Amino acid sequence: MENGRSILNQISGQLNADSFLQEHWQGTFDEYLDLVRADPKVTRTAFQRVYDMIMSYGKYPAVEGKKGLVRYRFFDDPVNEGHDGIFGLSKPLMELVNVFKSASLKYGSERRVLLLHGPVGSSKSTIARLLKQGLERYSRTEEGALYSFGWKEPDGSILWDPMNSDPLQLIPQENRPKICEYLNTGRDPNNELDYIVEITGEVCPLSRFMFNEKLEQANGDWTKVMDQIVVKRIIFSEQDRIGIGTFQPKDEKNQDSTELTGDINYRKIAQYGSESDPRAFNFDGEFNVANRGLIEFIEVLKLDVAFLYDLLGASQEHKIKPKKFAQTDIDTVIIGHTNEPEYRRLQSNEFMEALRDRTVKIDVPYVTKLSEEVKIYEKDYNSKRVRGKHIAPHTLEIAAMWAVLTRLETPKHHGLTLVQKMNLYNGKSLTGFTTENVEQLRKEAKSEGLFGISPRYVQDKISNALVVNSHSSNLNPFMLLNELEEGLKHHSLIANEELRDHYRQLITVVKEEYTDIVKNEVQRAIAADEEALTRLCGNYLDNVKAYTQKERVKNKFTGEYEEPDERQMRSIEERIDIPETRKDDFRREIMNYIGALSMDGKTFDYKTNERLQKALEMKLFEDQKDTIKLTSLVSNVVDAETQEKIDIVKARLIRNYGYDEESATDVLQYVASIFARGDTKKSSDAA
Repeated sequence: MENGRSILNQISGQLNADSFLQEHWQGTFDEYLDLVRADPKVTRTAFQRVYDMIMSYGKYPAVEGKKGLVRYRFFDDPVNEGHDGIFGLSKPLMELVNVFKSASLKYGSERRVLLLHGPVGSSKSTIARLLKQGLERYSRTEEGALYSFGWKEPDGSILWDPMNSDPLQLIPQENRPKICEYLNTGRDPNNELDYIVEITGEVCPLSRFMFNEKLEQANGDWTKVMDQIVVKRIIFSEQDRIGIGTFQPKDEKNQDSTELTGDINYRKIAQYGSESDPRAFNFDGEFNVANRGLIEFIEVLKLDVAFLYDLLGASQEHKIKPKKFAQTDIDTVIIGHTNEPEYRRLQSNEFMEALRDRTVKIDVPYVTKLSEEVKIYEKDYNSKRVRGKHIAPHTLEIAAMWAVLTRLETPKHHGLTLVQKMNLYNGKSLTGFTTENVEQLRKEAKSEGLFGISPRYVQDKISNALVVNSHSSNLNPFMLLNELEEGLKHHSLIANEELRDHYRQLITVVKEEYTDIVKNEVQRAIAADEEALTRLCGNYLDNVKAYTQKERVKNKFTGEYEEPDERQMRSIEERIDIPETRKDDFRREIMNYIGALSMDGKTFDYKTNERLQKALEMKLFEDQKDTIKLTSLVSNVVDAETQEKIDIVKARLIRNYGYDEESATDVLQYVASIFARGDTKKSSDAA
């Protein structure tokens, strides 16, 4: 049996002593030169390091219809199993990475503040958090290694550079070309894969003071000074304030620019005799600690003007101005985020012109693709996280549908509904609309995603609904929609009653969509007679084969050869919205797939084609609806035969669609009540 000691021993065995020693490496200045010679990337700028860090995770094509869009795996948060993964937003993330790439190549973007702009809850903070955490992890890898230095003191202690500067900055300006020539020997400056070492900037005032003092003690012998240098590997850590800085605005009375650039240590003035002695200064402002890494400004446009001046110098000149000292070089990625009201204020304030000029704005909108919005909620509300309560099928989907609809502009295209627009964005086909048409819709609605309901609001209401409906073992769409609608009464971010009414109307719209979805599911569950479906599929494929090969098909009853039954083929294809213009493509795709299977010695099974299976099931239901008494499901008196049918349908709903006993019973009764009322609205009415 395990005890406390055995557990500790197991943990100890998992800890890698070699890795620890690697991360805490210390050496001499000449050993550092050898490291740089072997791997010049240890001297990368902050932007170069961030870009390489993102690219180290790889990329893959984005499935959003538009060619050229890629996803960077880093933003999926694979390290934490997607806990902070960014869903959708492929285009904004591409723009962000392109800025990092441009800055890494020193095309000018490295002298800009990156401003993530978007509505509340659009993942701006999450993006910044991912970048900070990513840099921390990257600095622990061999690929992301970087180094700083310290000074040997007479008592044997080491005075470390407070800003974690690159040791190469200790080399005097006149000697840098010679050193760079040595370090870059054999490397091609025109080859992107060959990293070229450049030495820019100066060490902080403290290290400059120490250098001059040591140089004087060594009678000007630079090599003796270098022998007193200890180089160490540094690991970025927000918690330890190494390489990662975070600044959050406070009220005006408590704001002090020294929080960014450091402050005088008054207790040490008596020891060193002057405020101008760098040893009596704490280089611990957020800019100081973020040197060579990244600094995040939360709600950056709420900063006092005094802070903004520091921001301008830090971005454009890569310099900050600590009290009593000359301008000090820094190398850091400055990333801020802001909401729409603050950004509008920036645009209207003429005194902010300098900041606007030094800013690269990247819009981070809400997700407008339904499937991606669903993933946001599934991340937190799933069977692993929500215990003891079943989330009925489509519950999260319906909530996501409502959220997305609030973010879309009313389509200008005649006859196109908001729901149809949402479905087009989600990759569904609609007669008369090509991929180019969908892209045009997006271009016409430039502000889409910058307004509407935040995912944070929906998440709060899902949580409330789970708690409020404690009497039920299920959370179904109606429970959640009621909670969403109730919350609108007190939603602080809804500007006027007109907008509030619009959101309520959209709840009615999604209720109708949900009704169509579950009607379709119940119909398919009732019609899921495998033998009948196999016969229907065989007949359809016979006709499709004859059609595509321009042949006639043999009538099994008369034995005569006839033209393929176009009416029968279209009656199936229309169930899954295959337009007349695409029927030939659809039929050829199926026959090509069957042909490919045949070459591999395999036979076609309609169950492997989800769309075709759905079409066959819906067609079979239409053919059988007169013989199926669905309304008997809500009858007070149910005979044994009917009960058996109900149980079969219920079992199919549980097995095929993810229902449990309670939710399957509820949805059957709901759909039956609709048919009992004579509601004949077809699913095809809503694209």
